[in-house]
Amino acid sequence: MFSKKIFDDISDKLSDTISNSPIKDMEKNVKSMLGSAFNRMDLITREEFDIQQQVLLKTREKLAELETRVIALEALLAQNSSSTNSACATETNNTDLPA
Repeated sequence: MFSKKIFDDISDKLSDTISNSPIKDMEKNVKSMLGSAFNRMDLITREEFDIQQQVLLKTREKLAELETRVIALEALLAQNSSSTNSACATETNNTDLPA
């Protein structure tokens, strides 16, 4: 059977061959080009994305809360406006009557 030393020698020789091959140089060049391209792009990290997602969620919740509040205030304003208008109409009708 083969000894462990033979497998280690073969593994070392293959590693040396691959590390000195043009494929390894090409891999380094491609990694460098991609790294350069990514640096020029305006990319963000996953952590920054998650933070912005949380901010957006809170903003949406606040917007929904404010929309509900505006609807309630508009209803209250309409109610007050209609009761004021009916009070004015009643007062106008009473002044038209002879004393």
